[in-house]
Amino acid sequence: MSAQTHQNEPAIRSSGAPRSLRAAWVALAGLSAVFLFEMLDNSILNVALPTIGRDLHASTVALQWVTGAYAVVFGGLMLVFGAIADRFGRRRIMLIGLVLLGIASLATAFVTTAEQLIAVRAAMGVAAAMTTPGSAALAFRLFEDDGLRVRATTLISTVGLVGLAIGPTVGGFVLAVAPWQVLLLVNVPIAVLAIIGVRAGIAADEAADLHRDPADVPGAVLGTATIVLALVAPTLFVNEGIGSWAPWTVTAAAVAGATLFVLRERSARYPLLDLRLVARPLVASGLAYKAAAGLAIAGLGYMVTLQLQLDWGWTPALAAVGMLPQVVVLVAGGAFVNPFVRRAGFGRAAWLSAAAVVLGLAVYGLLSRFGYVWVAIALVLVAAGMRVVGVVAAVNVLRGLPKNRTTIGAALTDTVTEVASGTGIAAAGTILAALFAGDIATSSWSAPQTAQFRAAITTAGLTLTAVAAALVGWGILRARRAADGEAGAGRPTG
Repeated sequence: MSAQTHQNEPAIRSSGAPRSLRAAWVALAGLSAVFLFEMLDNSILNVALPTIGRDLHASTVALQWVTGAYAVVFGGLMLVFGAIADRFGRRRIMLIGLVLLGIASLATAFVTTAEQLIAVRAAMGVAAAMTTPGSAALAFRLFEDDGLRVRATTLISTVGLVGLAIGPTVGGFVLAVAPWQVLLLVNVPIAVLAIIGVRAGIAADEAADLHRDPADVPGAVLGTATIVLALVAPTLFVNEGIGSWAPWTVTAAAVAGATLFVLRERSARYPLLDLRLVARPLVASGLAYKAAAGLAIAGLGYMVTLQLQLDWGWTPALAAVGMLPQVVVLVAGGAFVNPFVRRAGFGRAAWLSAAAVVLGLAVYGLLSRFGYVWVAIALVLVAAGMRVVGVVAAVNVLRGLPKNRTTIGAALTDTVTEVASGTGIAAAGTILAALFAGDIATSSWSAPQTAQFRAAITTAGLTLTAVAAALVGWGILRARRAADGEAGAGRPTG
């Protein structure tokens, strides 16, 4: 085959790309179902934890691992399965993951102990690691136009966020009339819908779009271990406190693992994650924005929940209503993402939305003690910023990578968000534990304890603001370098 033929192949393949979302509705329905599973899963299950505990006679630690096993396995394996998908086919790995999801969900009907349920949840975490990054990568690759990529990613994320928002309510209604196992069995029809949509709407990967580099097994082991430790450490800080040796030991192990992983990837001939690709300006800026958004949305949600219920004495139901501004913006804001990106452009939309996240955290840290209106403003700013940057930054990361590395790019984006979210909660929880004397969950506080809590909320809010601002600032600098590079490439050389 001639060199000219090779040069023409991408153009030939791209000519068949859908020119509208409607033309790709079957594929988008399947990919949306994948993301719906991820968002709906934990939110709908959390409501059932007390019922599960009574039914399976589970301890508090066992109940924590019912949700924790899924999150740790999911976060720890995303990079590995992203690399596997880029080698052996994104569509193929996604379909295998969806079949595993259906089987694991069906197994819920036969669970009789907490240990069995934890094993089922771990299997579902494996399925999520095989499918979730692929949904972003396949949506990106489905279209050639960046505008359609933004709209497709926005649509998929909106479906998932609707699942996240309605999960607790739906779960409560289901538990009133059916056993808790039904909440996990609902994943079966979702998996079937996703399989149909992906098989019918997405063509198998072409060999030219994959790579056959040898597998980096040591890098995969080090990367997985580092991420798992990084995800476990925040929970230990919140549960065990900063005075315990366990969270510090796990954190030190995570840092050591990360150091060894970087050394391995820099020296390996065929690394699991080519760090030169991560250092590309578009990729680095997108990851920085995603990290800032993940840190903010998780940390803010944690602090607001405690403030509304423990400091202000709101009931759980009223506190749920108090979080509605965030839910409404996350769900309804999808309609405004594409017009905003069209008007502002990719670069400006990314840094403006990331700056809104930082501003929201600053408003909360400085003004939340003066009344709910400031809390609501903070929730709206962070949610609005995250809604845009979550889409634009993810698309930018994939734009900055070679075509045969898109799935590991999507996996890296999701992993960064997971770790940043855990870090946000851990940072806020650790500061609260350090500044608050006594049991924070006690029914009545003394005046000094109330003052300590409010000081801790301010300190935690401003600390997260500073970290998020540093991430966004660095992201802006990297994005400007990318823009300068594009401008330089467009200048005549003669």
